[in-house]
Amino acid sequence: MSQAITQIQPGPLAALPALFTPDAKTAKRTVEFFTAQIRNPNTRRAYARAASRFAAWCAEHGLLDLQVVEPVHVAAYIETLQLQMTAPSVKLQLAALRVLFDWLVVGQVIPVNPASSVRGPKHSMKKGKTPVLAADEARALIDAIDTSTITGLRDRALIGLMVYTFARVGAVIKMQVEDVYVQGRRTWIRLHEKGGKQHEMPCHHNLDEYLHAYLNAAQPGAKAYLFCTAMGRSRALSSRPMSQSDVWRMIARRAEQAGIKTKIGCHTFRATGITEYLRNGGKLEIAQQMANHESARTTGLYDRRNDQVSLDEVERILI
Repeated sequence: MSQAITQIQPGPLAALPALFTPDAKTAKRTVEFFTAQIRNPNTRRAYARAASRFAAWCAEHGLLDLQVVEPVHVAAYIETLQLQMTAPSVKLQLAALRVLFDWLVVGQVIPVNPASSVRGPKHSMKKGKTPVLAADEARALIDAIDTSTITGLRDRALIGLMVYTFARVGAVIKMQVEDVYVQGRRTWIRLHEKGGKQHEMPCHHNLDEYLHAYLNAAQPGAKAYLFCTAMGRSRALSSRPMSQSDVWRMIARRAEQAGIKTKIGCHTFRATGITEYLRNGGKLEIAQQMANHESARTTGLYDRRNDQVSLDEVERILI
């Protein structure tokens, strides 16, 4: 069972904790949860860490069998976590336990879900924490990229795609060359989003230029990944797609070269694009569609127009 988990996603549950291995049935059902039920690798990784953390806490408190775990134990665990983590992190830990225990209840491993009645910490967020660039900073970063190399053309196209389409980095790195296509005399892109959903958008004229400059130089096959890693000192591109960590390191390097002090990441360009779209008269409901968000409230977390209002008001303090 542990080998099945490792083959799909190495992580904390590659070796199942004792709490989930009192018998073959429980172990098999737990492995099925992480291999068959959870399809998103990031979710699988996060839920595996949550399950392992809870199992370690149970072991410390003498709870060695799932059958004896009760809501009071889960509640005590959540109270402990609130001293160590932020409220959103605690809510994620509790959500992971609820889903896992539900799966075990359906599989008749345990009679009831001990986490279902436990309430997590209250948390309300009206503005996200993702660092955002001003329009001139984003422009400076893109313009500072040396496009005389294939990696420079790749990086400009990748950053431009995230800015102008509000794309998640996870969707961008899964793109193949055939996901850039012409329709109605305009270049379009196709993003493969969470849950197997496809999201298509026309390209901004700047993005159109960046993508075609890159593709004309790289000349990849239609079935090749769109953004691939560089090979050694030659800087030629390999056939291996960039990972999220590859993109994060590239962004950090490009930001340093451009003299940008803000600690930005992959999500920065999604938030920057949404903010600038709304600042220039765009509608929130359209931004929601472009970002492929389920809720306009989620899109609103990326809206930082009020940051500029606050800054302007602070400058009125003439001392």
